[in-house]
Amino acid sequence: MPSVSSASAEQVRRQRAADSALRNDWANLARYRAENAALGPPRAGEQRVVFYGNSITDGWARHFPVMFPGKPYVGRGISGQTTPQMLVRFRQDVVALAPKVVVILAGTNDIAGNTGPSSLEMIEDNLAGMTEIARANGIRVVLSSVLPVYDYPWKPGLTPAPKIIALNEWMKGYAASVGETYLDYHSTMKDARDGLPASLAADGVHPNEAGYRIMAKLADEAIARALKK
Repeated sequence: MPSVSSASAEQVRRQRAADSALRNDWANLARYRAENAALGPPRAGEQRVVFYGNSITDGWARHFPVMFPGKPYVGRGISGQTTPQMLVRFRQDVVALAPKVVVILAGTNDIAGNTGPSSLEMIEDNLAGMTEIARANGIRVVLSSVLPVYDYPWKPGLTPAPKIIALNEWMKGYAASVGETYLDYHSTMKDARDGLPASLAADGVHPNEAGYRIMAKLADEAIARALKK
């Protein structure tokens, strides 16, 4: 077990690394640059799908071979990211990969204030911006509801549940207004407090395998709907 001093030193090191990354590559464009180059264009007839998001998508991608066997699904999630960061890297990490569909799951870190205070209108503008870029490039969009959260362990007391519900309501209406697909995880996964139950997420935010399996079924159905449009 590390001493208090060594644990403190490690915390300082991590904070300095995070600060450096934010100054030098705020949107973390470097994260997938090499993988994108190695991936190459879709094969003839390939219905590539990019899952685009934050740590929830990042953690999910390792399960794709089991949960989506044989399907050309690509994970492009980055832990901690907010919608302005995702908007900046959207062309590199989505458009350049030429998918048929992009599944966007974003907004919870904005509500948590990861890159500073953020209103619902700011989140909505960024989601609309990503949608417009995708549509301009012939990519169908699946807008995923933000997963239920009762409280953020790293920033308690923000009462995110009603904010998430309001954002999801906007997302549902916006998707319908532009002819894209809304994917509702929230209704299926929420508990009585409008949070994630412990059976689906130990920390109340990040799904475990059981949570991801529920999401996989719903995502596949939404992707099928999007491909028909």
